[in-house]
Amino acid sequence: MNLTLESLRILDEIDRRGSFAAAAAALDRVPSALTYTVRKLEDDLDVLLFDRRGHRAQLTSAGEELLAQGRHLLQAAEALEQRVKRTAAGWEAELRIVVDSVIPFQRLLPLLEDFGREQPGTRLRLSSEVLSGVWEALLTDRADLAIGAAYDGPETMRMSSDFRTRLLGGIDWVFAVAPTHPLAGEPEPLPAERIQRHRAVAAGDTGRMLPGITAGLLTGQDTLTVPSLDAKLAAQLAGLGCGHLPRMLAAPYLASGALVEKRTVESKPAGAAHLAWRSGARGKALKWFLAKLSEPDTKHRLLETAS
Repeated sequence: MNLTLESLRILDEIDRRGSFAAAAAALDRVPSALTYTVRKLEDDLDVLLFDRRGHRAQLTSAGEELLAQGRHLLQAAEALEQRVKRTAAGWEAELRIVVDSVIPFQRLLPLLEDFGREQPGTRLRLSSEVLSGVWEALLTDRADLAIGAAYDGPETMRMSSDFRTRLLGGIDWVFAVAPTHPLAGEPEPLPAERIQRHRAVAAGDTGRMLPGITAGLLTGQDTLTVPSLDAKLAAQLAGLGCGHLPRMLAAPYLASGALVEKRTVESKPAGAAHLAWRSGARGKALKWFLAKLSEPDTKHRLLETAS
């Protein structure tokens, strides 16, 4: 191959320094070595890269185009070199995190910002799933870490030594409707047979292989299934149905009157969110997240209802 990273570095230095001599000094090379490299590259490409008529080495239009694209290659090569070194030091090249939609994404931002300050070079890939879809992402090796996974996980994972889980914290659920919804004016506590007459809004389980999980739905109840808890909140705000919402998600709308909390005869039991990961994983990025997610302040920020 005629074009090499070394020749691109030489072109870059000559352009930045303004002369072959200054570039040679910066690269700790003799000027004749740089002259030879550039002339050979010009012969191989059959183009003129520098206009040598003035005191300053001036790139031709062909040279400018080559260097403009070549600098992208130099930057990519440098980034690759740094990633390889960090991988050798124990940092993963990429960490895949699946988050249950019960946790609002904006609450993860401070955690991601803290990780960025570590400058490990690990790329983060986040995805969102609902209920068993979170466990399935981990089981099918589409994720390295699950945050906010519901319940205790499928039996195949609980009985396997390949996975580890840890309680992240509890989630308080509230039954809520829009003020225009028929149930808003009903006397409390609401019995199940009265709720059953009205459409429920449910966040659909995104799992495909594992048995689906449903929560808070009554037998025979008409159901509007939406893709996430954010969508469920929007549907209930619009008066399209009733159902339980995480209090941390519903709190500002309950305070403003956009939602009305209703007590029910059969309360939905408090839920729990878990962390889950493969037991054999030992990368530093995963260890960093597990340590950070064990801190009380982080748990509070992710799960607690804002005052």
